[in-house]
Amino acid sequence: MRPDERTGEEHDVHPVRVEEDLVAARHAVRAGAVAAGFSIVDQTKIVTAASELVRNAYIHGGGGTLTVGVVHDATGRVGLRLRVRDEGPGIADVEQAMTDGFSTGAGLGHGLGGTRRLVGDFHLESAPGRGTTVTVVRWKP
Repeated sequence: MRPDERTGEEHDVHPVRVEEDLVAARHAVRAGAVAAGFSIVDQTKIVTAASELVRNAYIHGGGGTLTVGVVHDATGRVGLRLRVRDEGPGIADVEQAMTDGFSTGAGLGHGLGGTRRLVGDFHLESAPGRGTTVTVVRWKP
C-alpha cells in the first residue's frame, strides 16, 4: 500500500474492467485484511462485501475502480475501507436498491443490503447518469 499525500492513510487502487479483475480485487482485499490483523471470519466478511461491490460495478456500472485502505478512528481502532466507484448509469432509486429481494439482474437481491450488514460503516452515493460510489469500512473488533 502507498500513503495518500492528502490524508496520510495507506491505500491501493485496483481497476475493475474485465472479469479477471474481480478475482484480483478479492485477493487485494484479503491481503489488506490480513495485513490489518483481521481474523479469518472478519477477512471473509470484508472479502464477501468487496466481491458484491466490485461485481456490481463490473456488471451494472460497466467497470470502475476499487480502493482498499487501512484506516484508524479517533480511538485508534483499525478498519479496512473499501471504495468502489463506477461511471455507469447510476441507481435511480437507492432506497429500493437497498431492499432485500430487489434485483435488476438474475441475482437474489441481497447484494447491497447484505453488504451493508457485513460492514460497520456503509455509504452509497449515486444518481442517474452519474455513476455510483460505495464506501464501506469493516472495523476490527
